[in-house]
Amino acid sequence: MKKDRHLTYEDRCQIHALKKRGFSQSDIAWDIAVHRSSISRELRRNSGATGYYYHWAQSKLRT
Repeated sequence: MKKDRHLTYEDRCQIHALKKRGFSQSDIAWDIAVHRSSISRELRRNSGATGYYYHWAQSKLRT
């Protein structure tokens, strides 16, 4: 597991794809090599009524 790194756009795309396929947060964290709490926070901060918005999450970093 990697430490002290920010999620990249590719990570967010992968989170979106895996979440859509029904993977658990723990499985997603294992797959992209981050702590499961990072996935939990990412999904909580950047999800809405219809799911996870990875484009929105990435655009928030640019502002």
